[in-house]
Amino acid sequence: MTDAVPAVFRQVPMPASAGPKDDEPGKGDTDTGTITKTRPKTKRPSLYRVLLLNDDYTPMEFVILVLQDVFNKSREDAMQIMLHVHQKGVGECGVYPYEVAETKVTRVMDTARKNQHPLQCVMEKQ
Repeated sequence: MTDAVPAVFRQVPMPASAGPKDDEPGKGDTDTGTITKTRPKTKRPSLYRVLLLNDDYTPMEFVILVLQDVFNKSREDAMQIMLHVHQKGVGECGVYPYEVAETKVTRVMDTARKNQHPLQCVMEKQ
């Protein structure tokens, strides 16, 4: 009984000494060398701190909700950040690559404006 795979598709190992014959294409190709794979050196992106600034008008509960919604903070973490902002005047919400930081600042500012609060959010290079 023969194998189900036709002979044309079977792989036959070649002896190590087998190479191109005189009448085959490739005869005379004598260039040999080592192929090396170069890895591109990627530079880590610059990181930016996203900061909330204190004001005397934005309710603390609103700040907590923004921290939970925009920065995915737990209620406890959001409370700690909000209290830090309230006591020190400024607090860090997170550190992100430029585009992410910019998006988070925009989301905070848009949410604050939509809810008529003067909350300020900025980003600075780390």
